This record gives sequence, C-alpha cells and structure tokens, in this order.
Amino acid sequence: MSTPTVYDVANHAGVSIATVSRVYRNPDTVRAETRDRVLAAARTLGYVPSGNARGLASRATGVLGLCFPDNLQYDEHREETQELGHEAHHDEADLMIYSDEVIRGMERAARERGYGLLIAATVAGDPASTVADVAGRVDGVAVLAGTVSTAELEVISRRLPVVMLAGPRENPALDHLDHVEVANFDGQLAMTRHLIVDHGLTKLAFVGGPPNSPDGEARFRGFQAAHLEAGLDIPAEPRIRAGLTTSSGRHAIGELLATLPERPQAVMFANDQMAVGALPELEHRGLRVPADIAVTGFDDISVSRLVRPALTTVRQPMQELGRHAVDLLLARVADRDRAPVSRLLQVSMVRRASCGCRVSHDHQPLNGS
Repeated sequence: MSTPTVYDVANHAGVSIATVSRVYRNPDTVRAETRDRVLAAARTLGYVPSGNARGLASRATGVLGLCFPDNLQYDEHREETQELGHEAHHDEADLMIYSDEVIRGMERAARERGYGLLIAATVAGDPASTVADVAGRVDGVAVLAGTVSTAELEVISRRLPVVMLAGPRENPALDHLDHVEVANFDGQLAMTRHLIVDHGLTKLAFVGGPPNSPDGEARFRGFQAAHLEAGLDIPAEPRIRAGLTTSSGRHAIGELLATLPERPQAVMFANDQMAVGALPELEHRGLRVPADIAVTGFDDISVSRLVRPALTTVRQPMQELGRHAVDLLLARVADRDRAPVSRLLQVSMVRRASCGCRVSHDHQPLNGS
C-alpha cells in the first residue's frame, strides 16, 4: 500500500493542494467547513504531513516530538484574572510548570541519545492539525493524554511511533501504543487516607480538573476509594470542576464557600497550581490553613514548597515521564513490531504544613494501595 500524499488528500477533499497546506500550517485562514473536510480526508487516507523532503524519503529526522494541551483554553477565569495585571502574569507562568518539567526530562534524555526535541502546545479548537504537523517533522512523538482524539492517534501511529504520556490507557483502540503514566490513583488514595486516618478529617471536598483530564479523573477515583475504605459517603462527582490554573483554584474556594451548607474540613485539589491559588484566597476570607481548613495538592511543583503554609501534596516524577517517553520512542523506532509496553511510575506523599502536619515529611514513598 503506497503512502498517501498531499495530492491524494486534495483530490479526496475536492480542494487545491495549497488549501491542504494551509489547513496544516495556518488553519485559521481556512473556512471551518473546508478545514473539517480536509482533516476528515486525511484521517480516511492515513495521511500525515511531512516537514521536509528528507524526512519524507528516509523518515530519519533526528528529532522527537512532544505535544500537550494548552490548558489556558480550560481556564474560564482567564480574562478576569488578566485584569489583575501582575497576578495574571504570575498565573500564566505557573501554568507551564508541570509541562516544563516533562519537557526538561524529555529534552535531556533526547540530547543524551543524539536527538533534538520539537515541542508543541495544541491550540484551542484545532489540536489535530497541530499534532499532525509535528508528526510530519519527527521520528516519533509523545502525546500527553487527552490532547487529541483516538481517531487522530490511530492515523498518526500508522506512520511513526507514538507514546501516550500520562493518564490511564483506558481505550482498547490504543492498546497497541506504548504508554507511560504515574500512579495517580494510588497517590490520591494515600493522601485522602492520610487526612481521614491521621488527622481525623471526614468532611472533604475534591476540586477536580476538566472531565477530559485522565490524570484528574484517576485522582478522583483514589479520593472515592479512600471514602469507601473508611465507610464514608462516596461522592459521585468532584464537588467542583475547574481549570488547572491558580486563578481557577482561587475561584473554586469562593464557589465552595458559597454553595456548601457547611464548610469542609479540607479541600483536596487535583493539582498543585489550583491549590496554590486557593491559599491566598482563604487567607483573604479570614480562614487559617490548616487550623480552619486543610489544603492539599498533587504534582509537587517547585512553588508548592515556597508558599505559606507549605503545600502538602503528592510528588510525581515529572521529568521521569519525559525520560521514559524518549526510551519508549527510540525502542519503537528501532523495532516497529515489538510488543507494546506500559510503564507505571510510582509517586510519593509529601507531608507539609497545609494539612496540619507539624513535622514536614518531604518524601514518603508509597507502598501501594
């Protein structure tokens, strides 16, 4: 079977070659209806654009790719936050901390193996085009879970190695892809158990991320499991869903206090950035952490150690995610027929002041659930 070309896509979609090129390089210049028709034709044919003739001929570019979602599109409070000037700038800087750590680990591992790294944050409304464009320029690509659809990943994986990065691999259609994730469920289970058993807190509120965040959903299931284990009522959904930014955490506190009949004893956030945003908001409302309300996060980004009180959280190996992605991609480049590999990276609980621990335990490995 011959490799589909830009000519095939243009013919199938009934457009010019130039239109196909614009769809992938400057999608905003193409009408939505035409753009959708071109992308549908590309999916049907299994077409992935190539960045240069050398890559098309040899498929050896010496470059690996990483695609992740631009979470600013999920922050419904972004415009309001931008009106605050300096705070808005701080919020956007914090937004990238998780991605920066993954990128740093992947870039170092790629460099050690003689490869470069091409990085792309998918744009709102058209992630498929961004990922497909990156895929045409690299020898393999790591895609953060939830970035693009299963159908798009299927198309790309026909042409080059793809590693699913973070999030549980729950779709059977993607079982043939290599995959690396962290123990999100175990980490949140242990943290929730810590609040219930060690601190005697039973009225807990979980602030989740967008429903398409696989990591956030796995963490909420760990929260539920701890409630089941303790014989407490099991919440069916997070108390609030929010974006993954500091401004979302700040607004989540306001919504929680306004809608709950009774103040929770602790608020557990799906990531550190939301928790970091919540701390000054609680102080602004006259609530002391942890005396009046405990706060926890997940990730252990650098700022979690700098806020006051220091944030109790679950440390995940963000740089190791990137390193494992490189290992799996290059193994797949060397042998496209090898059996798919899944790796689960362990997490550790970091006890600090925000949960009520008097002595900081900066690194407590988990022994499983």
